Amino acid sequence: MIKIRRADARGHFDFRWLNTFHTFSFGDYYDPSFMGFRSLRVINEDFVRGGRGFPTHGHRDMEIITYILSGALEHRDSMGNGSIIRPGDVQRMSAGTGVTHSEANPSREEAVHLLQIWILPAEPGLAPSYEQKAFTEDQKQARLCLVAAADGREGSVTVHQDASVYASVLSKDAEVVHSLTPGRHAWLQVARGEVTLNGELLNQGDGAAISAEEKIAIHGRENAEVLLFDLA
Repeated sequence: MIKIRRADARGHFDFRWLNTFHTFSFGDYYDPSFMGFRSLRVINEDFVRGGRGFPTHGHRDMEIITYILSGALEHRDSMGNGSIIRPGDVQRMSAGTGVTHSEANPSREEAVHLLQIWILPAEPGLAPSYEQKAFTEDQKQARLCLVAAADGREGSVTVHQDASVYASVLSKDAEVVHSLTPGRHAWLQVARGEVTLNGELLNQGDGAAISAEEKIAIHGRENAEVLLFDLA
């Protein structure tokens, strides 16, 4: 069973400095039908203008993944971490018992385009932690590259939940296939471009909840980039 969440049905706010689209309920956007999917709680597609960003604010008990599509984002947090996140980088911050952080676009001219992803941790009260790793275009080209997993296997960042996150870059007519273990579920998010999912057409910003499917076939209709979440 595949249930599609179209891009134009998402929550949307344009604050001039931030143009943001919410796949699931977040902040001032509330839809009781879209409170998340399994342990996946948030997918926000953000466009942040040059020289602007999110001031210092706090989180707790959440696994936060940042995935940059274009531009760059400067990160600072109360654990002492400071870094620039660029396309190809995957940042994981476990908020745990509490952390504060800020995110800013260091460029004055270029906007940054990113996906902010929240996953519920398997248990509350974990110690806050941070991790950032880079994945090349070749690693993701026409294959499902594991970028986040509970055990950090294959060089992925570690998330404290039974979830695996894959990234793939597809040229026209390229295809990747993922087998879904019985009892597990998946979410596909199209970050850019156009694909088909088991024959269903999806465009940039579209997402799809997938359950009771043995095989997930993602076919590039044009150059595309997708994230696939394999969830308990």
